[in-house]
Amino acid sequence: MSDSIERVKCLIIGSGPAGYTAAIYAARANMYPVLYQGTQPGGQLTTTNDVENFPGYPDGITGPEMMIELQKQAERFGTDVRDGWISKVDFLGDVHKVWVQDDKEIHCETVIISTGATAMYLGLPSEQKYLQLGGGVSACAVCDGFFYRNQEVVIVGAGDSACEEAHYLSKLCKKVTMLVRRDEFRASQIMQARVKNTPNIEILYNTNTDEVLGDGQVVTGVRVKNNITDEVHEIPATGFFVAIGHKPNTDIFKGFLDLDPTGYIINVPGTSKTNIDGVFVSGDAADHVYRQAITAAGTGCMAALDAERYLASIDSTFEVNTATNY
Repeated sequence: MSDSIERVKCLIIGSGPAGYTAAIYAARANMYPVLYQGTQPGGQLTTTNDVENFPGYPDGITGPEMMIELQKQAERFGTDVRDGWISKVDFLGDVHKVWVQDDKEIHCETVIISTGATAMYLGLPSEQKYLQLGGGVSACAVCDGFFYRNQEVVIVGAGDSACEEAHYLSKLCKKVTMLVRRDEFRASQIMQARVKNTPNIEILYNTNTDEVLGDGQVVTGVRVKNNITDEVHEIPATGFFVAIGHKPNTDIFKGFLDLDPTGYIINVPGTSKTNIDGVFVSGDAADHVYRQAITAAGTGCMAALDAERYLASIDSTFEVNTATNY
């Protein structure tokens, strides 16, 4: 084996609540974890201004601050946190091989995947502006809906998730305007009925978002356009929610791991195990239902425990380049 190939007992791909929690548990179990943060260190929470539903923060915390604290906690127990991302993997042989940015090769005894998922947005400059400012654009009603209590909001989407989020917002907000691009929903009949029968949800069909309006700091409304009549009008709103789907960051695992049609990694129910022994998944790379920081952290714990038990079951004698790792 080439001296340039690093050997790692536990490699964690991706940061965020799942990756850092896995690292904390793996480090405390003397698994000498190496964690690559990925192209978005800290994951989706770094785009979240206020986090108030994660236990242990009675006064709330910003997403970036939480990720810094989790990273420090992982490093406290010896996790080797590194910049960079994994660009290629090979899980077909006895050794799990990964490559860092197509250059550095690492051989791993266990791999924990925490690459998460990326929320899909419309791509409007005004949408991205207020998303970056934390001024009223969100892709998670459960995360951010609380901040819009008794206010008027707009949500874009036509699937089950959009209907579920619109219904959730209707319990908090004075009015929810739902924008549906076509003349019908893509959602199941039961979900359609739920939003149609909610008095404070107004549904606008054949309607596209033209621009997210604001005062330079926060959202004040949405300009929409009917794609049949070309009629344009403005809707007053303090929040703009996008519910058009998520894309799991799992492309590099195609051909090695079992994925569902959307690209989420399929795990053995009740565990973090994948179809490859020694490869585990946590967080939003597998979870298309809950997508919360606390559930991601929980599955990160599961992945580390499953990896530890796997190593014990094979009576691991893997020699780690600890001098390189620390």
